[in-house]
Amino acid sequence: MRDHFEIRDHDAAGRIGRLEVPRADVTVETPALLPVVNPNVLTIEPSRLEAEFGAEMLITNSYIIRSTDRVRDRVVDEGLHDFLGFDGAIMTDSGSFQLAEYGDIDVTTEEIIEFQRTIGSDVATPVDVPTPPDAGRERAERELATTQRALADAEAAETGEMLVNAPVQGSTYADLREAAGQHAAGTDLDVFPVGAMVPLLNSYRYADTVEAVRAAKRGLGPGVPVHLFGAGHPLMLSLAVAAGCDLFDSAAYALMARDGRYLTVSGTEHLEELDYFPCSCPVCAEYTPADLRGLGEGDGEDGPTAERLLAEHNLHVTFEELRRVKEAIRSGTLLELVDRRARGHPAMLDGYRALLDHADELERTDPGSKDAFFYTSHEAARRPEIERHRDRLARLTTPDSLLLTESKPPSSHHYDAVWRVKPPFGPYPPALSETYPLTAEVPERTDDAAQVAAAEGVVALASANPETAITLGHDAWCERALDRLPDRVETEDLRTLG
Repeated sequence: MRDHFEIRDHDAAGRIGRLEVPRADVTVETPALLPVVNPNVLTIEPSRLEAEFGAEMLITNSYIIRSTDRVRDRVVDEGLHDFLGFDGAIMTDSGSFQLAEYGDIDVTTEEIIEFQRTIGSDVATPVDVPTPPDAGRERAERELATTQRALADAEAAETGEMLVNAPVQGSTYADLREAAGQHAAGTDLDVFPVGAMVPLLNSYRYADTVEAVRAAKRGLGPGVPVHLFGAGHPLMLSLAVAAGCDLFDSAAYALMARDGRYLTVSGTEHLEELDYFPCSCPVCAEYTPADLRGLGEGDGEDGPTAERLLAEHNLHVTFEELRRVKEAIRSGTLLELVDRRARGHPAMLDGYRALLDHADELERTDPGSKDAFFYTSHEAARRPEIERHRDRLARLTTPDSLLLTESKPPSSHHYDAVWRVKPPFGPYPPALSETYPLTAEVPERTDDAAQVAAAEGVVALASANPETAITLGHDAWCERALDRLPDRVETEDLRTLG
């Protein structure tokens, strides 16, 4: 069923796509958030998830259903959709989380796939082994082999129109993740979750999360839907989408509400410490933090509980951020959004820097032209657009003598041509001045990172044109930038020239 996923828009490695789920007869727009629904405890009714929050897909646990007699009998009798009261697509987990938590479960991939098909799941999951971060290499390899046998068992199962997940494991070993992605992509399975991410996400190890995702993506290739298992905090959604993930499942909205925690796009707050709600969702518009504290835990029979209202807020803010991410993809400003989120939390900044370590990979899917480029931080000097411009410089023809200048070109000069220099991009001929990304908005006071990046552009131009005599007129560039330049490039500090 590999033709069930269509990519519509790109920005960095993020994309807006359409995932056809044939058994549910629905098409889910990605990036998509799948709220986790506990079949034993419905914090928010699934019908409300669809009607009030816009959820097109949710995820529940088939192993818990199968293991709970009173629930299993009803679901088998009614079907999963009717039991939950949800018309959208439903993905089911297999018990792999329980396997990771408790060490063993009494079900095989063959059995759980058949059970998921019986109850009417739309996207099923085999019993993979989620190897935790930092596990020993031997263990990671052994458990990856077990996961790959589970994928083979899932391929052999009778699934009909039901899509099937092919989890990508490998712990924190990038080569294993890449190999696992390549193996999974070679199967006939349909959706590709990057697994065992919860320990990394819970400890805010966003840089390691990015490395695992990018390694998996290298193996999977660009055209398949990728699910980041266990991700649902609004803080990191933009980063995960920019890294190439399409689906997310969130239990965070309910789990954190149970602990009195309030989600925001810049982190997590504790209800007991808040005097005001920095949000305008229906919950925050109607209640104050003091109101929710006054409700206490309660049983919900006489009205909403603090836990339920917190869960509703947490979902509202998460879906809002996902819509913001989609709009950023459409407008070509996804990395600006990641940059803004990175200013709000050190772990996000680590993740953003890790993402930019793969600028060459992002450049392959990043659009060649967008509406805007805003330089707002040191990290922006490493964006894929700058690498693309640098590559373009190597293809430009230069005259025998060339002046590169940050300031307005002199009215009279002895050079064959004058090009402008714009940190962080570097040099460019006048004909390109109105093309993206040279139309970027940049601060008048350039920082060291932008100057260094511009110097690398001069290096690229000089390397591609060894016969051209180049002079650079710069506005007091830092020594680190000037040290990058070849000896044959003459320099003039324009500020000292008045």
